[in-house]
Amino acid sequence: MFEAKLIALYFYICEKYDKELKYHCQRYSNNSKPVFSDEEVLTIYLYVSIEEGRHTIKDIHRFASRHLRSWFPLLPSYQAYNHRLNRLNEVLRLLSAEVLSLHIPKDCSEQISLIDSMPVITCSGKREGKVAPELTCKGRCASKSMFYYGLKLHVIGWSRKGTIPWPEAVIVSNGAENDLTIFKENCGQWNNHNFYGDKIYYNKEWFADFETQQNSQMFTPVKAIKGKNIRLEQFDRAAEDIYSKLVSSIRQPIESFFNWLNAKTEIQNAHRVRSTKGLLVHIFGKIAAAFLNQVFNP
Repeated sequence: MFEAKLIALYFYICEKYDKELKYHCQRYSNNSKPVFSDEEVLTIYLYVSIEEGRHTIKDIHRFASRHLRSWFPLLPSYQAYNHRLNRLNEVLRLLSAEVLSLHIPKDCSEQISLIDSMPVITCSGKREGKVAPELTCKGRCASKSMFYYGLKLHVIGWSRKGTIPWPEAVIVSNGAENDLTIFKENCGQWNNHNFYGDKIYYNKEWFADFETQQNSQMFTPVKAIKGKNIRLEQFDRAAEDIYSKLVSSIRQPIESFFNWLNAKTEIQNAHRVRSTKGLLVHIFGKIAAAFLNQVFNP
């Protein structure tokens, strides 16, 4: 059984690689055609991640060396394999985007999208982050009441009845970026859409203009207004609580999505990453693995 899945994944990777991906990792040297191919590097990483649930490159390489050596007799050392994989960070980004765009489930809602973000943590906020300083910085995760160094993974997902959303857009920002700011910078492509987010996206004036210009709305739980008259606050509370609970129930699947993604891949834990390229492999490689798992194991 595992042989069939390994072969199917290898041919899938080869097809995508020959069609487009190879143009993003071309070599201009005497070693332009290594004996251990890029397709094999990607297949091992994705197969072991999907089928064996190994989350670190060292564990992936160790498993391949012990159990897949007959299929990959020219598997290089861990250091060489890690170097080769890091070179393919852009390939993994494009592969993850293609997987998400080519395998959209038929039950996705075209008008309702759920939006949220999740931290990808390189180290705790008590220390000074040194990994990928051009991409990461200190941020705060409000849901966990903690500071951290790292990135934010923003997802806008099509709503699906009875299950987690399917990502429509995946955006990476540094940990300090405000979620609403990221949405404003990337919202130009969405017209005739309804978005459901948490309180961080509450901005009544801006979204009034957004509705007028793009015929799209953002629904969030009601955010308390400082200095509001106590009587008015008590008068409005019942209706606001009902509205907030309704919005929260609609957007709850996006939180389940992040829980599912982290449980499958441990994407949130990037403490062992030591380079910028390694961090990009960590993010996009795990996204590709998680959704290829949906494709090959529906």
